[in-house]
Amino acid sequence: MRTILITGQGGSGRTTVAAATALKAAREGTRTLVLSADRTDSLGAVLGVPTGAEPVEAAAGLTAWRPDAAEGFRADLVAFQERATSVLDLLGASRLDAEELTPLPGAEELTLLRALRDATLSEAYGLLVVDLPPGPQALALLGLPEELRRYLRRLLPPERQAARALRPVLGRLAGVPMPAEWLYDTAARWDIELAAVQSVLEESSTTVRLVAEPGPGGTDHVRTVTVGLALRGLRLDALVANRVLPGTTADTWLAGLVAQQRKALEHWRDAYGGRNDDGAKDGDRSDGGGKDGGEARPEAHVQVHEVAHLGRDPRGGDDLAALDVPDVNPAPSPPSPVEWPVADRSADDGGRVFVWHIPLPGAIREDLDLIRRGDELVVTAGQFRRIVPLPSALCRCTVDGASLRGGELRIRFVPDPDLWPRER
Repeated sequence: MRTILITGQGGSGRTTVAAATALKAAREGTRTLVLSADRTDSLGAVLGVPTGAEPVEAAAGLTAWRPDAAEGFRADLVAFQERATSVLDLLGASRLDAEELTPLPGAEELTLLRALRDATLSEAYGLLVVDLPPGPQALALLGLPEELRRYLRRLLPPERQAARALRPVLGRLAGVPMPAEWLYDTAARWDIELAAVQSVLEESSTTVRLVAEPGPGGTDHVRTVTVGLALRGLRLDALVANRVLPGTTADTWLAGLVAQQRKALEHWRDAYGGRNDDGAKDGDRSDGGGKDGGEARPEAHVQVHEVAHLGRDPRGGDDLAALDVPDVNPAPSPPSPVEWPVADRSADDGGRVFVWHIPLPGAIREDLDLIRRGDELVVTAGQFRRIVPLPSALCRCTVDGASLRGGELRIRFVPDPDLWPRER
């Protein structure tokens, strides 16, 4: 199954583009499922069919689903209370009834991740389209599986589970209940579920489409989110310029907006490697301009695609079909894997130096920060942060410097004499 994740600027028509993309694929013969985490039924309003906790047939070959966060939240919390009976009794805590529980902030996003995992396990669909929240929130959501798995490994390291047999004895000596078997079993189950979601995001057939209105605000949003996508290793295959006005108009006021949009579109094609309608690349160069080469064109299969303004808010199948959204069949061929390669080079003094190449198109040097913590590297780019494990060879090295060139972060490492194997 191919998965298309659609996010972008708030109010730019992300849900409309997601619905139009799913409908286009369904009409071309691909059995399609479109998911949304929106608490209000904006997806159903666009499709013209109410959506809810149960999947509904929105059109021939198209299923729409808006999972119910409240139901899943109640079931999970009630189950947790049952398992944590001894601890709750020790604390004198009163139980919560399912009827009084309401979802906490973030429950919709967690429910969407679970639905995404379940949908990819189904063989009923050939395409999954996911209507995500706006860019920064979507990136936080998509980074959640990796972050939660890291937290679980820190809080309940697998190697400590070998001491399970000692817990009853330790509990009697300490006089307090020790972590029960179910806690480790639950952590293992969560890790499996999170790993399943993470594997979907890392699949070569999973791509992201970024929706924005061409203009100053959209340009700022695109640059910001592009950095976050690169930092997360997510593949961007299309930048969708939505609500593009006609190129010619006699209205002076509209002419100013048209000129602003055209300027933004020209910049996007030059900076992000878009393609014209005939498939030719715009801006045929490997390094972009901008501060510190920050807006270099990524080498992935990215296109800048214009979707014309209909002059009204699209509603229903006919309006969605009139939107010229990017093609979905076939999938990009092939999406290149997102890699952070390590190059082994010779230093000027005859020694060795390793350079870790991290593509960050759109990044600005002043917004970057690097911190090494043991065998992990904390990379901060603007408002986004990711903690990544070092490749095995770099764990035995020390950091020797870093630079940002052509939209690529290059971190230099030199072997640590105390850790590096001695050559005979």
